[in-house]
Amino acid sequence: MRGAARAARGRAGQLWPRPPAPGPGPPPPPPLLLLLLAALLGGAGAQYSSDLCSWKGSGLTHEAHRKEVEQVYLRCSAGSVEWMYPTGALIVNVRPNTFPPSRHLTLCIKPLRDSSGANIYLERTGELKLLVRDGDRGPGQVRCFGFEHGGLFVEAAPQQDISRRTTGFQYELTSRHAGSDLHALSAPCCPCSDAEVLLAVCTSDFVVRGSIQNVTHAPEQQESTIHLHVSRLYRQKSRVFRPAPEGGGWRGRVATLLECGVRPGRGEFLFTGHMHFGEARLGCAPRFKDFQRMYRDAKERGLNPCEMGTE
Repeated sequence: MRGAARAARGRAGQLWPRPPAPGPGPPPPPPLLLLLLAALLGGAGAQYSSDLCSWKGSGLTHEAHRKEVEQVYLRCSAGSVEWMYPTGALIVNVRPNTFPPSRHLTLCIKPLRDSSGANIYLERTGELKLLVRDGDRGPGQVRCFGFEHGGLFVEAAPQQDISRRTTGFQYELTSRHAGSDLHALSAPCCPCSDAEVLLAVCTSDFVVRGSIQNVTHAPEQQESTIHLHVSRLYRQKSRVFRPAPEGGGWRGRVATLLECGVRPGRGEFLFTGHMHFGEARLGCAPRFKDFQRMYRDAKERGLNPCEMGTE
């Protein structure tokens, strides 16, 4: 696998036009016209579309007996890659659309529903680490890693029939610290430490105080949806929580893994989390009285990373 990644770098873009057959013909066109013709013909023959954020292509552009490696360049904070009839491999280069880029960047990918036909690897200096296996749509399908850890190498899996197969994923590139952003993805069912809770309060996309009204489960997706009644809204970047129709607070829902075994119960909690691919994902969620103790102790020692009302 190590050699595959190195060879991919070497083979990328090796599609050369055949030289013209010898014989008499009209005088060659001027260089400027050649450039214009090349641009027009290249655009007409390419069976893919892309912009700065997303790419869509087809393995049918490759010759059947060759395993081409194609470079894909994206310069955006969020988008998608969709590869129909996958053959050969893709090297996906994602870059931030800001300059200078943030020092702490996290790249997350989420396979599209029914994605199949290829394996997705994290590639770093010729080493490959499997992120998503072909057809894997089980729990924890969102994969995140530090941007400095490498890029994405998408390799078509051997198939007798590539018809009706499409490999695809969404991606997000954010400037969050890995520790606060990835806790729910790397250890989703483990309670947060005091330091993790205090950091989550300062860096999460939503921070609310409330109670669990109901929990619904989707076994086929290995996920649970937590329905919340919120008594105080500290922060939300998206409209996850909306005013309750009956008045007196807000209502909303957040997602977590089924294996965490979340159940309705009494008492108030502090719910934190991040938005991933348009969905609110639960992060740290201590009982509110425990959070008050954590915050008070940290403030007395001058260790609280940000100010927040705890009453």
